Amino acid sequence: MKGIDSLKDWIGALTELALMLLALAIVLALLVGSNLPFFGGVTANIMAWVKELGSNGLVGLIALGIILWLFSNRKMA
Repeated sequence: MKGIDSLKDWIGALTELALMLLALAIVLALLVGSNLPFFGGVTANIMAWVKELGSNGLVGLIALGIILWLFSNRKMA
């Protein structure tokens, strides 16, 4: 059981790091432009993802709700 808790903490820390990097990439793309060497076209990818969810109507709305629910029920480290 201790191993599972350790694994959950490790995955939670990686997810939190990925979300921080995503936020950093968005801010840098807005300040500098989309020609960033490491982050690439983050804003374009996010806009395409949102457009894809929006074009799917109710299914996209349900998928977005599930994704938001997954992220909102996380405890921050």
